[in-house]
Amino acid sequence: PAGSMAPAAPPLLLLLLLGRPLLGAPGQGAGTWSRFARLPYPQDQLFLHDTFPDGFLWGTGSAAYQTEGGWRQGGKGPSVWDTFAHRPAMPSGPAPPGPTAGDVASDSYNNLFRDAEGLRRLGVSHYRFSLAWARLLPNGTAPLNPAGLAHYRRLLGRLQELGVEPVVTLYHWDLPQGLQDAFGGWANPALPQLFCDYAELCFRHFGGQVRYWLTMDNPYVVAWHGYGTGRLPPGVRGGPHLGYRAAHHLLQAHAKVWHLYNDHFRPTQRGKVSIALSSHWIKPQHMSEKNIKECQKSLDFVLGWFAKPIFIDGDYPESMRSNLSSLLPEFSEVEKNYIKGTADFFSLSFGATLSFQLLDSHMKFQQLESISLRQLLYWISSEYNNPQIFIVENSWFVSGSTKRDDAKYIYYLKKFIMETLKAIRYDGVNVFGYTVWSLLDGFEWLRGYSIRRGLFYVDFQSHDKKLMPKSSVLFYQKLIEKNGFPPLPENQPIEGTFPCGFAWGIVDNYIQVDTMPSQFLDSNVYVWDVHQTKKLIKVDGVFTSQRKRHCVDFAAIRLQISLLQEMHVTHFHFSLKWSLILPLGNLSLINHTLIHYYQCFASELLRVNVTPVVALWQPMAENQELPVSLAKYGAWENPETVEAFVEYARFCFTSLGDYVKFWITVNEPSVKNLTYTAGHNLLKAHAKAWHLYDKEFRRSQKGKISIALQADWVEPACPFSRNDQQVADRILEFDIGWLAEPIFGHGDYPQVMRAWLRRRNNVDLYNFHLPYFSEDEKKLIQGSFDFFALSHYTTTLVGWEKEDALKYDHYLEVQMINDITWLHSPSRAAVVPWGLRKLLKWVKSKYGDVPVYVMANGIDDDQNMGHDKLRVYYIQNYINEALKAYTLDNVNLQGYFVYSFNDKTAPKYGLYSYIANQYEPKPSMKHYREIIDRNGFPGPETPELICLEDTALCPECHFFRTRKSLLAFISFIFVAFIVTIFFITYYAKRVERRYK
Repeated sequence: PAGSMAPAAPPLLLLLLLGRPLLGAPGQGAGTWSRFARLPYPQDQLFLHDTFPDGFLWGTGSAAYQTEGGWRQGGKGPSVWDTFAHRPAMPSGPAPPGPTAGDVASDSYNNLFRDAEGLRRLGVSHYRFSLAWARLLPNGTAPLNPAGLAHYRRLLGRLQELGVEPVVTLYHWDLPQGLQDAFGGWANPALPQLFCDYAELCFRHFGGQVRYWLTMDNPYVVAWHGYGTGRLPPGVRGGPHLGYRAAHHLLQAHAKVWHLYNDHFRPTQRGKVSIALSSHWIKPQHMSEKNIKECQKSLDFVLGWFAKPIFIDGDYPESMRSNLSSLLPEFSEVEKNYIKGTADFFSLSFGATLSFQLLDSHMKFQQLESISLRQLLYWISSEYNNPQIFIVENSWFVSGSTKRDDAKYIYYLKKFIMETLKAIRYDGVNVFGYTVWSLLDGFEWLRGYSIRRGLFYVDFQSHDKKLMPKSSVLFYQKLIEKNGFPPLPENQPIEGTFPCGFAWGIVDNYIQVDTMPSQFLDSNVYVWDVHQTKKLIKVDGVFTSQRKRHCVDFAAIRLQISLLQEMHVTHFHFSLKWSLILPLGNLSLINHTLIHYYQCFASELLRVNVTPVVALWQPMAENQELPVSLAKYGAWENPETVEAFVEYARFCFTSLGDYVKFWITVNEPSVKNLTYTAGHNLLKAHAKAWHLYDKEFRRSQKGKISIALQADWVEPACPFSRNDQQVADRILEFDIGWLAEPIFGHGDYPQVMRAWLRRRNNVDLYNFHLPYFSEDEKKLIQGSFDFFALSHYTTTLVGWEKEDALKYDHYLEVQMINDITWLHSPSRAAVVPWGLRKLLKWVKSKYGDVPVYVMANGIDDDQNMGHDKLRVYYIQNYINEALKAYTLDNVNLQGYFVYSFNDKTAPKYGLYSYIANQYEPKPSMKHYREIIDRNGFPGPETPELICLEDTALCPECHFFRTRKSLLAFISFIFVAFIVTIFFITYYAKRVERRYK
């Protein structure tokens, strides 16, 4: 709740407050880039669960031209935007059929109480809106329009009834056309006084109800694009000279209004006045001093252009004055003193209006534009003497076709708000309010109606223009209620241990196979030519007796076994190479050397108490790792591959079954690359192999066998959306249920799949044929498992609203969404530990109390960054979520395997690096070993785990283990006794010698 005490700052704060801005000065912001490059990784990038300070202001906003409409109602005069938008060549982006200007827009002029109801529903503390200058003064000067005055009085009155604080902008780009025609707009030095006259009218009529005033919005855009480039109204292409002159007059106008309020209205109205300054963020191409200076210059030329005169010394940034020479107007000393200090707080606009849209490319100075609000806030705090900052406009946008499930918009809001919270809690930046842009969909300037930025949806082609809440309304409403992102119990790590016999494993898709015979297996006789060639010469026709092959002949095995011992794992998971064991796909040609190698490897694993977990087949890129003869003739599309697989399985069970007690038939079949026919045959192959083992090998070999499925979690992008939930359920069935349901469920494909494909075939005339199993096949497949093995790496967000064509799956009608607040690996895989717990709960809810093994779980990392810290974080938190699933959700979890063993076989994923033929343990390996040694995360309150299996095997061990203190005491007494006897004997002999 807003009134509750904020929780104590997290420990990371102590690290991050180093270098916090205390007193800023021009140029001091240049330290921002190096500071943020030094912050602890990945901790600094994690989501911050915390609340905002008490009394923090939450609001939303709108601008008159974007939302009011009523462009000729109630005596309103035309603005430069009315004129500009009515030109035939309106430069808007692609828009849906309908309006192309703000004539009606959201029709807020005629729906004042509708908008107020939206504010009431959100529960905001403030509402930012702008006054239409031409509605109050149709020609820009007197006379006053009574209808316009009455409209804004009604709005302010309604806000007062709701307890919503108005934040009023005097000028938001919509200059009266009359002033442009008569004076040339802001290019004329007469405009500052005319603006001051207009402001005096507003202060006099509305000041009693307004505590926060903004003189104007984004003067950079008005000056540069209105009078320099001509991209925006009034469309004057006056070049840099006129752009800088217009900005000069805008600064003078702002200062006049501030002094007017300060001298004549502040004593009675007690409000505050500022100017809404917009900025981008920029990052250096390389972390060099030169590039950082260019970044600093970029911010000077956009934000500092207006901020430095107002917040520092009344003059332009030094970088502008030195680079622009005669182009930049000069302030007199009197003007400098008049302008500096003319803001009661720093009012910041950041988001889609300027960033990647209206920022002039020349003002990037060949650096990279970015959208880091947190770093911008820190820069402002450093550069301008740690001012109070009010974020008066912030958000991103969604497509104009997006209706009410605006997931992309939500995750940008989440990112920006979280960055604001970090700026406050970690960086000491003084932010006191935040404003989402905007309350409702409207006319988005140059982009017209091709994008939407509102919390409420407006159908622009409808007559009544009803407001319909989007998912972002629910998101923002809950955030305001909680005053941020308070820590939740499910987000906290837990203490505890896994059960006895828990399988701690590591994965190597394909072990390093080196079957080259050593010199001791060569039966030839050689003579060393010491006089001439200095080489060994083979003696033809002479042979020695050849000894039998031994496992010690394979040097590669010894090395891999030693690394596994160092890791303390109990299980090692790898896949056999079907294509090499049976090159022709049948028993006519067998690679006995390779089979002997696998036998040796497995036996050596058993010798050091590591259980081999062996997959018969795992698909890989080349021929799917099938024998060429099978890959050539249809692969899994061909039913003959099923019988070939069963024959291969029988051979493996016979050859390796004495060593392998933990089998995987098929490991991680990629459903993305499977046809329905191939998947059908794959299931039959698995089931037949399982029944073969069950009937012919299980009794003698006493092993277990199942299939391992890839199972990444899928979460609805909008948690409040039923449509998104349906999409998530559908993807889970297609990605996991497709192969899991026939085996672990009712013997057939999920009903969701069949229903969806029927619908697609009927509507789109496609022919997606999902085969049918016979009753006998259903009985064969159903129950063909001993456990549920899954590989899990990441979590994906999905929605139904089409937003990004590149990430939209037309076949399943699903939009992939990215939560930009999530931690991501270099390959952009999301690190979402709680996704594993949700997946494990889903498996239990779908398939009952089946034993579950997480057969592979891992992340890539950039070895040149962070020293493996991302993987350390990943392993720690994913295993902790697995512990929650076991402890709190009663999931029958029996094992966890990290992917992968080393970088040689899985580059960037390994727990061992491989450089210059040397394996080196990474910090993540050592961290995993610690977790294994502790069997989880025991805490002070965690009871000691006594495993009955160990007690049964060694009753004496249990006796000694439970009496450690007694044993230590007895050992001490025994050692003391031996030492005493030694000294007595020693000194007795010395005395005896002395008397002799």
